[in-house]
Amino acid sequence: MTFPDAGQGRRPRTAHVVFVAAACVLALIFAGLGIWQMQRRAWKLDLIARVEARIHAPPAAAPGPAEWGRINAATDEYRRVALQGRYLPVPETLTMAVTERGPGFWVLAAFRTDAGFTVFVNRGFLPEGRRGPDERRKVAGEAASLTGLLRLSEPGGGFLRANDPAAGRWYSRDVVQIAQQAQGVGEVAPYFVDADAVSEPGPLPQGGMTQVSFRNTHLVYALTWFCLALMSAGAAAYVIRGNADEPPSA
Repeated sequence: MTFPDAGQGRRPRTAHVVFVAAACVLALIFAGLGIWQMQRRAWKLDLIARVEARIHAPPAAAPGPAEWGRINAATDEYRRVALQGRYLPVPETLTMAVTERGPGFWVLAAFRTDAGFTVFVNRGFLPEGRRGPDERRKVAGEAASLTGLLRLSEPGGGFLRANDPAAGRWYSRDVVQIAQQAQGVGEVAPYFVDADAVSEPGPLPQGGMTQVSFRNTHLVYALTWFCLALMSAGAAAYVIRGNADEPPSA
């Protein structure tokens, strides 16, 4: 007479227990990730609402030196600000741009405010092939009142390339680097201002082309994680039910 090996019945059940435990752990992890993405979505929607409110608010005076240490993206990016002063007679800086009108350049000009500090103003967009000084309106020495959106400096470079000040190649609007290359600009704000279309109506450069958009795919990610959590929980339930329906071994 032969007797069944008790270990043969134990091993499959042990594997089932391990599988169910792993599936439950994965379900909890995936559910947690889904909840985290929903929290990120709420934060992103709040950020979008706050930025929209700043963009459409009445312009306030551009922050002076006493406020520069407190400027940050969360509270100041895309604020509408006003500037009164005069453009300095120093060469403008062209930084690479990609816009809805195609590739080209942003025109950054040094602007000395009546308050005594300098702000670089992004006057607007020049299409590729139109970068010559004669292609745009001259503003050196001109008094002006401007409105626009406060933008934080873009250090280092962009387009996977570093700025090359010595060669005059600028891939980002790094106001610290640009100020270092300029002469006689004085104390420079750690931000720049995108002039609006009223301040720079064009035709060249064309102001008011700031693109304000935020990638918001958190809901898609959340639904993906929740689906994975349900699949993991369903797999665990299937195995548990299969074990419950299995007749006891003799």
